[in-house]
Amino acid sequence: MTEQQVPYTRNVSLCIGSSVTIRGTPANSFRKDPQLQVDFHMGTNERSDIAFHLRVYFGHCVVMNSLRCGGWDCEVKSSHMPFMECKQFELRILVLHNEYQVMVNGQHCYSFAHRVHPGSVRMMQVWRDVYLTSVDVCRWRL
Repeated sequence: MTEQQVPYTRNVSLCIGSSVTIRGTPANSFRKDPQLQVDFHMGTNERSDIAFHLRVYFGHCVVMNSLRCGGWDCEVKSSHMPFMECKQFELRILVLHNEYQVMVNGQHCYSFAHRVHPGSVRMMQVWRDVYLTSVDVCRWRL
């Protein structure tokens, strides 16, 4: 499979029943504090507000948040770390009726209640210290 360029940016239209699947590998040893960041933007540029922000501090924690009117809301933090050093991961974000459900390697790991309707998402960006194998956006039935 061809590696995707990082940062990976794509215009999207999300709705209830959508999913985003990201496959990749951390680019560095956990000792070097690599990160993965996924942002669902409400506009089509990097400066737009963010409906859903997921930042993985590999080996440490995961932080989720939203950026509205140019300001960050209260973050949701978890120390649960299903990502493994030097191992490929599959990160799947499901857009449910009232939350984003985040799965890692087929296991439900995190939930983040909608602060902004997912229909307002116009662009997604995946970036930081990762090698991306694929990024897929699809619709499934609830």
